[in-house]
Amino acid sequence: MPTRATKRGDERTPLQIDCDVLICGASFAGLTVARELATSPARPRVVVVDRYEIGERQTSACAVPLPWLALLGLTDAVLQRFDEIVAHSPDRTFSWALPEPFVTFDYRKLCRLLADQGDFVFETAKVEGLGRPSSVAGGPLTVLTDRGPIRAPLVVDALGWRRVLAPAGEDAIQPPEAFLSRGLEVHPEGRSDELALYLNPRYVPDGYSWSFPAGGEVRVGVGSFDPHHHVKDPTLRLVADLEREPHGFQGNWIPHKLRSSTGGGVFFVGDSAGHCLPLTAEGIRPAFHFGIALGRELRHVVEGRQTREQALRRYASASAQKDPAYRWLLRLQRLVGRVIPHRRTLDAALRLTSPPSVGRRAWGAYLHTLSASTWAASDPGPAPADAELAAPAEPVPTV
Repeated sequence: MPTRATKRGDERTPLQIDCDVLICGASFAGLTVARELATSPARPRVVVVDRYEIGERQTSACAVPLPWLALLGLTDAVLQRFDEIVAHSPDRTFSWALPEPFVTFDYRKLCRLLADQGDFVFETAKVEGLGRPSSVAGGPLTVLTDRGPIRAPLVVDALGWRRVLAPAGEDAIQPPEAFLSRGLEVHPEGRSDELALYLNPRYVPDGYSWSFPAGGEVRVGVGSFDPHHHVKDPTLRLVADLEREPHGFQGNWIPHKLRSSTGGGVFFVGDSAGHCLPLTAEGIRPAFHFGIALGRELRHVVEGRQTREQALRRYASASAQKDPAYRWLLRLQRLVGRVIPHRRTLDAALRLTSPPSVGRRAWGAYLHTLSASTWAASDPGPAPADAELAAPAEPVPTV
């Protein structure tokens, strides 16, 4: 069980901590890294920091393939299950059969379940950047927070697209000129049995909209592939068309291109490494996948089986290994963005992919890109030779 040390108000005392592993960010990616370190016989001192308490701030529609939650022991957070996705064009409705079910889940409960599998000290603090690097090769890094410095030889940035711990001089990733999509979502009360996508320029000409039921609420939102397009008015328009009331606004920028997963001795995971998948903007599954990969590399370091420098190289290689699949999905994203305004072309494409056999094959290829089965029969084990990768290679999906 994690030791909670959350402080508010007058109890928000200064921090000055030394630890073995510092994980900045307490959502899907950061908590998965911590989970992988929990059973290490080395019993490393792990500290997790976040600006918010664990599970406090949801930034996602929270839908993921069920096998991932089963793998990580998180199925108690499931709210609804879906065996198909329904796609609405302006004129017609199509459906895609899924080779494995998607589920929506309770974000707060899932984060707590994931945290309970870790063994770490948690602190609320705003991470502000890196301090001066150590003069000793492989020495500890200093992370500056609004409550004071934290030092650790192994530092993880799981803080999202801002990439707070990027080395000085690295090109800043700033919207709207960066490789980002933008999304906004509301959570009206209500029920539905349809996991729905809307490919309709009435809402967004270059992107898609969604309605994801989750128990007693429906998560309704709009995502634009073009970060210059504002999405508040389209979101309100979709909510009105669905005859629901807008409640609980949440929005975020969404990376749609891989970035370097290491830099300045820091490990980047999740949105900070651009791990969110293009086209679908699916970020939870990549956060789990790369969180496991990184956690196991860090475990090998704290157990003395490899150096930090070896872990940096191996993890960077594991992330870069997925670049062909990400480029493939980015090409599809650009193609879909051009097709959406053309109704006949859009309907023809949806019609071609809607037969169950075709839909399952297409979605199967997409899901295989980051599959829970990659890890289902694996364990941390001894670190293989440095030339090998942290995760098994998977082919680029083909449809």
